[in-house]
Amino acid sequence: MYDLKVAIWLLRRFRVSSANFVPPQRCLATAHSAENGNQHTDQPATTSGKEKLIKVAMIGMPNAGKSTLINRLIDQRVCPVSAKVHTTRRASKAIHSRSNSQAILFDTPGLVGNREIKKHQLDAQFVSACRHAIQHSSLIGVVHDVSNSWTRHALNPVLLRVLEEYSHLPSFLILNKIDTLKSKRILLDIVKNLTCNRVESIRDYVPVRRRNKLAPQLAGQQEKQVQEEPSTDAPVQQAEGWPHFTEIFMVSAMTGDGLRDVMTFVHGNAKPQAWEHMADEHTDQSPEQLIVQSVRARLLDFMPQEIPYLLQTELEFYEVVGGRVLTSVVVTCPSERIARLVCGESNGKLRQINEQVTSDLIETFGMPVLLTITTQVRSKEPKA
Repeated sequence: MYDLKVAIWLLRRFRVSSANFVPPQRCLATAHSAENGNQHTDQPATTSGKEKLIKVAMIGMPNAGKSTLINRLIDQRVCPVSAKVHTTRRASKAIHSRSNSQAILFDTPGLVGNREIKKHQLDAQFVSACRHAIQHSSLIGVVHDVSNSWTRHALNPVLLRVLEEYSHLPSFLILNKIDTLKSKRILLDIVKNLTCNRVESIRDYVPVRRRNKLAPQLAGQQEKQVQEEPSTDAPVQQAEGWPHFTEIFMVSAMTGDGLRDVMTFVHGNAKPQAWEHMADEHTDQSPEQLIVQSVRARLLDFMPQEIPYLLQTELEFYEVVGGRVLTSVVVTCPSERIARLVCGESNGKLRQINEQVTSDLIETFGMPVLLTITTQVRSKEPKA
């Protein structure tokens, strides 16, 4: 414990600029290459011209599970997750490379309306992040939460407006959190509503190996529907869905069900293009950003109601020493009362947060992490 305090005291004398931050994984890879006498260049691994690239904007409403889903899809913890809304504040890349194909998934903030923007005082960059990601993508993935009984049967009007605005891009639907459904039969009704009852048109986009298996089933369903539908000229009620999805996936980010099919579909849509990142890169975020966002995400989990949204998280220092990440984060509170709530009795809550964030960062960086979280009260400006 004494050695740790001394190390922290020494490192606090140095500030690391974001330009000097290098992900620990890349540090170790570079060092390993140097020891073996291999030349390492910081260029994407594209030499033969056979590489393929696909960029996907993953969009959805707040708390749809986009970040958790993306972490599981690429099998890396690069996106901050919590149980509260607006954990993701900026768009970021999650990168998955295999064979000659590279997929870049954009993790985006949840789509919100004007009322939500005013309530949480969201800035312009938060609001525009989703559209910015779509503009740099060739495919749109819509993540929909089926665990919410109030919203699972319709797509939010805000989301529909985005799909209409970018209707020239192909989109696919991911029904997330299916593990929460007691009966899977409800999924058929959900799919019908979200696709404006045009499920049969999506069969043309199913991978060939699945198309042959599903064709008899779909044909039987269509024939049964024709027999059961009454011949009436009554107008059909307009469903709150999107009829142009090219594929639908039913997955659980928590259990892992269906995730392999999603990535197979994504990589299957990759086009010949040079890779933008090295094969061992998994995100475009710096360690500074990953650490700060991890702390903020756990504050959202541990602190009640609106309190975590009032806190400011700032990195004090970061360094990789002897194969370990040493880092310190300062949480600025608006008042002494809130600072006491963050710390808890005898600093018990702050220790719990520290332990959980440390565990998250060990998973992210793949090496031991020594983390210190401290609190301070925002200084009041002197009265005129």
